[in-house]
Amino acid sequence: MCGIVGYVGVSQAAPILLEGLTRLEYRGYDSAGIAVREETAAHIEVVKAKGRLKNLMEMTDSGHAVRGCCGVGHTRWATHGEPSTNNAHPHCSQDKRVAVVHNGIIENYQEIRTSLQRKGYVFRTQTDTEAAALLLDSYYAEGAQSGLAPRERALLAIHHLMIRVRGSYALGILFGDQPGVLYAARKDSPLIVGCCAGELHGHMIASDVPAVLGFTRSVVYIGNDEIACLTKDELHIYNIDCEEIEKPVVEIQWDAAAAEKDGYEHFMMKEIHEQPRAVRDTLSPRIKEDEGRRWIDLSETGISDEELAGVSRITMVGCGSAYHVACAARVVIEQLAHVPCEVDLASEFRYRDPILEESGLVILISQSGETADSLAALRLCKARGVRTLAVVTVVGSSIAREADAVLYTWAGPEISVATTKAYSTQLAALYLVAVKLAAVRGAIDGVRQAQLIEEMLALPDKIERALSDKERVQWFANKMAACKDVFFIGRGLDYAISLEGSLKLKEISYIHSEAYAAGELKHGTISLIEDGVLVVGVATQPALFEKVVSNMTEVRSRGAYLFGLTTYGQYAIEDTVNFTVYVPRTEALFATSLAVVPLQLLAYYISCAKGLDVDKPRNLAKSVTVE
Repeated sequence: MCGIVGYVGVSQAAPILLEGLTRLEYRGYDSAGIAVREETAAHIEVVKAKGRLKNLMEMTDSGHAVRGCCGVGHTRWATHGEPSTNNAHPHCSQDKRVAVVHNGIIENYQEIRTSLQRKGYVFRTQTDTEAAALLLDSYYAEGAQSGLAPRERALLAIHHLMIRVRGSYALGILFGDQPGVLYAARKDSPLIVGCCAGELHGHMIASDVPAVLGFTRSVVYIGNDEIACLTKDELHIYNIDCEEIEKPVVEIQWDAAAAEKDGYEHFMMKEIHEQPRAVRDTLSPRIKEDEGRRWIDLSETGISDEELAGVSRITMVGCGSAYHVACAARVVIEQLAHVPCEVDLASEFRYRDPILEESGLVILISQSGETADSLAALRLCKARGVRTLAVVTVVGSSIAREADAVLYTWAGPEISVATTKAYSTQLAALYLVAVKLAAVRGAIDGVRQAQLIEEMLALPDKIERALSDKERVQWFANKMAACKDVFFIGRGLDYAISLEGSLKLKEISYIHSEAYAAGELKHGTISLIEDGVLVVGVATQPALFEKVVSNMTEVRSRGAYLFGLTTYGQYAIEDTVNFTVYVPRTEALFATSLAVVPLQLLAYYISCAKGLDVDKPRNLAKSVTVE
């Protein structure tokens, strides 16, 4: 969940490292550090600071005070050891013979620590990464006695470390006696190499594409159990046995502006407003038209219509917002295609020893494509011979590469920790799956399919209309910013929407928030309702509207303050609630895509009213690459 970056080339490294880290700070912001090797210096220079990256930038004059054209940098989300300067990366051997930055978790670090202490190594931090750094130093020192050249010694040391270490890691490594050489290694944590030209001639490593977008759009994806050796002129990739392998260079289609705020105060607000474009980009390429007839084409995924028609059961797996997408998609798929669906939290999936049908399909939903729990769930499914479909944003990510089929969402880079457009595009992608599945199974006829496609294509414009009501949401948010408890209630799809609305609020406003199926209120939850407690009632489903309003009446009679969210035309709700927001009418099964927008805005404006850091909420990181 941390961010790592490295550079070796003809330019000064530190400013490049710090600029790259600013684009990765969404991955962690407890502390930051850089290690830079100057060609003529006696050792690697390391500078670290607790807190936000700006502290490190002030210490180093934005990197200009640290000389050298080869270095690594790190922004930390603490797992082992409190946030502190001492625990910040990079971690070094005592004589700075080795410097390491790390994203991931070393599971057997205590075992390694004990072994190294017997050899005389002294540990100075509470981190698991220090064990990896000193283990690497130990292997590198042993290699000196073999008479191998420095590069062969380094590769052999990294090879031994990868065999010894259990856990996940993306490592950036400097060896003090190899100026101008940068090493990297990867297992289960994302890692890319950027190929820089012109004035920046050289190579970079990074945890994610945004870190390199300002410098290059030519990248190489490092695979599992692979090692990279970089100089300003050369890039060599090796497998775990130190055998050189070839990897393709991929051109990233995003430009650098895609990872900028573009005049918005926060990335989250920018990304909320990018949802119409992102949903359109996800839907439009998959909807084909010829002679007035429209149909959905998912052939790019690698799953044929015949295979879809034969699916007996669908299991959807995700974490956080991706799980909430699955909760909504289950309703859509079951109602349209009549295929039974299960939804699982990825973090629980493996541990219940799931019963999977050979003719079933498991859909893994992940924005980054590197989510540790979802990746583990995918590997379990593959080991059992069950077909898998990945719904992900990041091209070339681990889940995308390892799944049998992949359906990309075209959300573009999402920087704010709290997801918005990734959630919306995942929903859109699964609408496509649901309608296609229903069509190939004969569960809907051509007329119904055409109607559903028409409604999908109208969603981007309707999301724009939902955004046009943001000033009213802002007014209400300012009024309610001091509230302590918020409950979201709904039935069916509206319960799935409530789950996401509640998560958004607690993520960035730190207000205690819960979502409940409205019918469950009388089974205990209503005891928590007292005077002034805010209850958000979502009522977008015509068949369930009266029941949800009835539940809202129950909580109002016990003193709740009610925010009603429904579609235009359902004006009777105003007799019950204190404040109402309306979204455009659409196919009821697609209402989640519209109703989530006011809930995103509500969370955003409450966080702003409280003066909080919207894009970087406490204790959270964007990409959860550790279990």
